[in-house]
Amino acid sequence: MCRDLGLMTTTIDKLIRTLFGDSRLLALEHRLFNTITLLNAVANIAGVFGLHKTDDHRFVLILQLTAGFLFLSFYYLSRFRHYYRELYWPFSITILVFLFANALGNAGSEGGAHYYFIPALSIAIILSNRASSTVVAICLYVSASASLFIVEWFRPDWVTRFASPADRLVDASTNFAFVQIFTGILIMVLAKNLNQERNKSDRLLLNILPDKVAQELKRTDRVRPLYYDSATVLFTDMVGFTRIAESMLPEELIEELDSCFSYFDSIIRKHKLEKIKTIGDSYMAAGGLPESSRTHAVDCVLAALEIQDYMVKMMETRQASNRPCWQLRIGIHTGPVVAGVIGREKFAYDIWGDTVNIASRFESSGSAGRINISSTTYELVKDMFICEPRGRISAKGKGEMEMYFVNAPLRDDPDRGVSTRIEATM
Repeated sequence: MCRDLGLMTTTIDKLIRTLFGDSRLLALEHRLFNTITLLNAVANIAGVFGLHKTDDHRFVLILQLTAGFLFLSFYYLSRFRHYYRELYWPFSITILVFLFANALGNAGSEGGAHYYFIPALSIAIILSNRASSTVVAICLYVSASASLFIVEWFRPDWVTRFASPADRLVDASTNFAFVQIFTGILIMVLAKNLNQERNKSDRLLLNILPDKVAQELKRTDRVRPLYYDSATVLFTDMVGFTRIAESMLPEELIEELDSCFSYFDSIIRKHKLEKIKTIGDSYMAAGGLPESSRTHAVDCVLAALEIQDYMVKMMETRQASNRPCWQLRIGIHTGPVVAGVIGREKFAYDIWGDTVNIASRFESSGSAGRINISSTTYELVKDMFICEPRGRISAKGKGEMEMYFVNAPLRDDPDRGVSTRIEATM
């Protein structure tokens, strides 16, 4: 049953994208204009079949058919020719004129046609993209509604009356019911489009900020900086990048970086780490935040090994086709950090502290194709990985520091991924 429901939802979503436009390509206002013009076209053309084919209703019949096809042309121009802002006032005025004439031809206030002015004004306000347009639309619709009642009071002969009370009751009740249905559909479509926009905004926000941080930002409009006693920071840097980049076209360079960093993203996500940022050809990630973790050091080393494996395979592939390639230095250090969000216009989740600086120094003090870790990280992972002591090595601005190369996990199962090789020891 759930499968059938999922299939039905997918089918409905595809139908909505086909009729009204893809939310990834068209703005909310554009999709709403497509939706509302099509709804008006269908409502007017379909409404013709409910009219009595008498001389009294011939005027309304012609009016509805004309308006229906006019709304259909607005839909076509908006959906397939991408005009919609230019059509705002022609569309709004058409609705206004149609409703006024329709009310006069349907017994005025007795027929209930004036109820359509309510959703019509709602449509005008929803589609308006400027405060001035909204004010003008409100004034026009209020004036038209008032004029309708004034005409009915002073010139009742201009209003086509019903032949009998029964006709009046049927027409008024169907008009009232149809207004409710039409308004309900309008609100449902609006909610659907707004949900699409909210989901799109949420996805964009989650691409920038961790989920927990994004939720706090949406809830309080700010993010409290947090102190973490222990987190592991991972830095990568491509050796020889500047030299190789000079020989590549800009498009090719960006494509290569995007390919590498996108794969790094998947590895970081797989090991429940947090990508912090990229700076040129450098990549920075951290473990143990924003959600605390007891295994953040191990997770970072596992991710580093998987990144290293990927870079080795990519280098072999590029060398086989005589294309330039670069190797990767990776540095890892564990210690306290402060994490938070900076910026008001463009948000950025970042971490600060000496731990970050030291991790960067371990990357620059490493070797191409190797993973260089600090003694602090080593103490947390030494029982799970084969590490090679390097002794005390000078790190820029930090003096001499104990360093280790990570060579491999202690337990290696070639039939399983790097990320699962040491599960049995954890």
